[in-house]
Amino acid sequence: MRNADIRRLDRAIQATTKKLEAVRRGEWWPLNGSERRAMARALASGAYKVARGRSAGREEQRMDATGSSAEIRLNAELNALHSERQRLITEAARDKAKKKSSGWF
Repeated sequence: MRNADIRRLDRAIQATTKKLEAVRRGEWWPLNGSERRAMARALASGAYKVARGRSAGREEQRMDATGSSAEIRLNAELNALHSERQRLITEAARDKAKKKSSGWF
């Protein structure tokens, strides 16, 4: 059972790592719904301002801030997954040592 949990966490870590790399490249698919809406709003209002001949600097900053907040969220998720994996490995090693020390050799 423990190995299955560790494998499940390994798959989740790989998926989160791929999402983090995609966000760093500027892709939108790993963003959650509110982040996508914020990016779309900033993009639409920036396009409107550019079409009117004005600067879209504030909207670019909003898009950058949304991307960096998504990156922070994915980093936190990745750290939590790593710590949970380490906890499971430590617990499995402790159980194995306990079982080995309590039995006849």
